[in-house]
Amino acid sequence: MPGAVATLGSGAGADNRLMASDGSGWGAPAVLRHSLLWASRRRGVQQVVSRAPLTRRLVHRFVAGENLAGAVPAVRRLTGRGLSVTVDHLGEDTHDAAGARAAVAVHRALIAQLAAEGLAPRAEVSLKLSSLGQSLDGELAFENALEVCRAAAGVGMPVTIDMEDHTTTDSTLGIGIRLRAEHPSTGLVVQASLRRSEADCRVLAHPGSRIRLCKGAYQETAVRAWQRRNDIRAAYLRCLRILLDGGATPLIATHDPALIDACHRLIAVRGGPAHEHQMLFGIRADEQARLVIAGEEVRIYVPFGERWYPYLTRRMAERPANLALVLRALAGGG
Repeated sequence: MPGAVATLGSGAGADNRLMASDGSGWGAPAVLRHSLLWASRRRGVQQVVSRAPLTRRLVHRFVAGENLAGAVPAVRRLTGRGLSVTVDHLGEDTHDAAGARAAVAVHRALIAQLAAEGLAPRAEVSLKLSSLGQSLDGELAFENALEVCRAAAGVGMPVTIDMEDHTTTDSTLGIGIRLRAEHPSTGLVVQASLRRSEADCRVLAHPGSRIRLCKGAYQETAVRAWQRRNDIRAAYLRCLRILLDGGATPLIATHDPALIDACHRLIAVRGGPAHEHQMLFGIRADEQARLVIAGEEVRIYVPFGERWYPYLTRRMAERPANLALVLRALAGGG
């Protein structure tokens, strides 16, 4: 996959309606966002936050339990409301082969349980390669991911390969493309904030290619990624145009109402090709319901697992109003 930074414009040609605040509360001031992303990688901060009772309220909002006993009922509730789901086991950054095999076992158990409950038709699996040994050996991660894809295909469930920070982008896309040789429905993820993403979209934009297009939730330098909200929005729309022009199926992963409206305008111009919306568990239930009523396919990203801390802090970086609960806990108010 191309690793070179694409040469991009300033985004001045983006829809002018996106240049104003969307009023949704999303988009943190840069310093606060970067501080939260820094905290997501600090074990000492994690230990303090994890012990605070009040933190559990925040965890329960964004995470569907620490095991399958919590995840499966959440999936049942969501699908009962006409939503689809993509389920993610939180276990990134596995550093030994035994841990990677344990992650495979969890995913296989998840797939079997969803199928047994009759939930497979509206479900898919989101898979982080770092949980499958990517940092140890790319071939190990590929073989583990292939095993999960085969298990999912056996019950009619697709898999989407999650994207993590820029250091894994080439490896993740390369493994994902290899998985598509046997499982063409395998979804891949592009983070619009990365400057390279337009080039990646050109490679990935072909009929049958399912691409989750998100803004990106990892802290990256200005050399590698757009930093300002409006620049990221404009880059998102440029990536979407490339995907649509190539005949790919875009999975529009954003909660930004103005950006959603702009995406709909782009899609309408092309006659309404296949697409779906993806949103996070615990975020914008009102918008999810609105889109379902409007006839849109909406899929909810449902995370579960004991290793919820990095995921939680990234969610706070996207919506810092949620930080109030954790600050109270750190101050002893929990």
